[in-house]
Amino acid sequence: MTKKIIKRRAENSLPNQSSLHPLLHRIYASRGIASLNELERGLEYLLPFHDLLGIDQAVQLLAETIAAQQRILIVGDFDADGATSTAVAIHALRAFGAKQVDYLVPNRFEFGYGLTPELVEVAQGFNPSVIVTVDNGIANHAGVDAAKKLGIKVIITDHHLPAETLPLADAIVNPNQPDDSFASKNMAGVGVIFYVMLALRRYLTEKNWFQQQAITEPTMSRWLDLVALGTVADVVSLDHNNRILVYQGLRRIRAGQCLPGITALIEASGRNQARIVSTDLGFAVAPRLNAAGRLDDMSLGIECLLTSDLTAAREMATVLSQLNDERRLIEQDMQEQAIEALKTIHADTATNGVCLFNEDWHQGVIGILAGRMKDRLHRPVIAFALANTGELKGSARSITGLHIRDVLADIAAKYPEMLQKFGGHAMAAGLMLSRDHFDDFSRIFNEVVSSKLNNLDLQHALLSDGELGDTELSLELAEILQEAGPWGQAFPEPLFDGDFQILEQRLVGGKHLKLTLNRFEQIINAIAFNIDINQWPNYRCDSIKIAYRLDINEFRGKRSVQLIIEYIEAA
Repeated sequence: MTKKIIKRRAENSLPNQSSLHPLLHRIYASRGIASLNELERGLEYLLPFHDLLGIDQAVQLLAETIAAQQRILIVGDFDADGATSTAVAIHALRAFGAKQVDYLVPNRFEFGYGLTPELVEVAQGFNPSVIVTVDNGIANHAGVDAAKKLGIKVIITDHHLPAETLPLADAIVNPNQPDDSFASKNMAGVGVIFYVMLALRRYLTEKNWFQQQAITEPTMSRWLDLVALGTVADVVSLDHNNRILVYQGLRRIRAGQCLPGITALIEASGRNQARIVSTDLGFAVAPRLNAAGRLDDMSLGIECLLTSDLTAAREMATVLSQLNDERRLIEQDMQEQAIEALKTIHADTATNGVCLFNEDWHQGVIGILAGRMKDRLHRPVIAFALANTGELKGSARSITGLHIRDVLADIAAKYPEMLQKFGGHAMAAGLMLSRDHFDDFSRIFNEVVSSKLNNLDLQHALLSDGELGDTELSLELAEILQEAGPWGQAFPEPLFDGDFQILEQRLVGGKHLKLTLNRFEQIINAIAFNIDINQWPNYRCDSIKIAYRLDINEFRGKRSVQLIIEYIEAA
C-alpha cells in the first residue's frame, strides 16, 4: 500500500549548541525538545519521588511491615511490565531486609487481569499482612474490598488510567490519579514501583534501619536494567524522565552489570549485550519474557528475573524462547485468518474502527494481532477471543490521535450494559463483553472512532526527518544517532527518505529483501524485513524511493553502515 512521506517540522525552538551535531539539533527540535536540559540523562535529573501522591503512606506502611517481619505479597501482571515490576519489588524488599516476600501473578486464562476477588481468595493462602499490586489495581475496586474484609492491607502501585472513583486501598501510588502533581504521567508500572522502592530506601536510611540491621544500604541503580526493559516493553511514551530511566538501564546492561536473567534473555535473542539498544529490548528481549504470560504462566519469566544463577537463568531463557517460537506460529495463523476477514470488512470503506473475532483465536496473542492489524490498516483495531467463561476478551491498539481508553469510556457511559469491564491507556486497552454484544459493539466502536478521527489522522503517512547528504550516509553518523537515544514511543528513532539506484536485490530468509544501493556514487547495503514477496524482488525496477533508518551492521568484527528500510516503492 502506497504511503505518504511527510517531512517533520520543528515543534520547538531549541537553542543552538556548538557541541550538538546539526542534524541532531533538527531531530531533537522536531520531537518537541525545547531546552538542552531535556537532553540530560544523568540520574540526578530524575523527577523527585516526593511529588507522587500517596507515596508517603505507601512507604510508611511498608516500613512498618518490614520492621514487624510480616508477610508482603506482590500481585503482578502477566506481561513484561508486570514481570519486571514484580521482580523490582521483590529484589528491593529482600535487599531492604524483608524476610517474608512472595508474589502472585494471575493466570490470564483462569483469573483475568488484576486483583480480582477470585485472586484474593488465592492470595489468602499466603497469609499476607499487606498486598502490593504492581502494574495493576487501579480498577480493582471489588478485589481491594475483598482483601480488606479479610484484614489484608492493600497498597496499589499502577500507571493505568483510573475510573471516576478509586479503590479504597490503604495507599495508592499512580501518577495518573486525580490531584497527583508528578510531572511524568507516562511511567510504566515498573517505573512506579521503582519510585516507591526509592522512597522506601530513603525512609529506611533516615531511620537508621540498615545500620541497626547490619545491612549494606542497597544501591537502587542495580535494578535499572529491569526498569529499562519494562518501560520499553510497555511502549509508554519516552518523555524525559523515562528516557533517563531507560538510558541508565541500558548503560548497566552494556557494562555487564545486569541481572543474570537479563543476560540470559539477551543471549537467547542473539543480540550483542555490549551494544544493546532500546529497540533490542522491545523487539527481541521483551517478546521472550511476554511469551510466558501469553501461552503459559508468567511465573517462569519472573523466576528468570529473580534467579542469581546464570546457568538456571539460561535454562529458563531457553524455555521462554521456545514459548516465543510457539507464539509466533500461533500468531502467523491468526494473522492469515484476520487478513481474510478484513477482505469482507473493508468492502465497506467507512470502517474506521475495526473489530475482529474468531472463536479459535488464542486469547494470549490477540494483543499482538491487534497491533499487527493496526499497523497494516492504520486504523484502531480490537481483536477478540473467547474467554474461558464464554465472554469475549478484547485487546485494543490505537493510532496517534485517538485515545483508545477514552473511546471505551465513552461507549461505557452511553451504553452501560455493553462492556463488562475495560481499562488501559492512550494506545492500548483491554475489555470484556458478552458474545451476544459483539455485532452491536463493532458498529458502535466504528461510529465513535469515525466521529473522533479525520481523514488526515487515517492517512498512511510516514514522518521523515528529511534526506541525508552525501557525507551523512556514514558509520559515524549512525553511531551518533544510536547514542543520541534512547528512542521509542513518542520519541521515535530518526527516519530518513531518499531516492536510490538498485545495484543488486535478492530475498534472504524467504521474506526479507537484501539490497545493494547507490546514492551520491556511494555504495551502501540495505535490508527490508517481511517484504511483500509478490512485489519484491522486482528486477524491472532499477531505482527506488525509500524511508529508512541508519543502522550498524556487525559481521566478523567489522562494523559498517546499513539502511533498515521501513517503506519502499519503485521510483
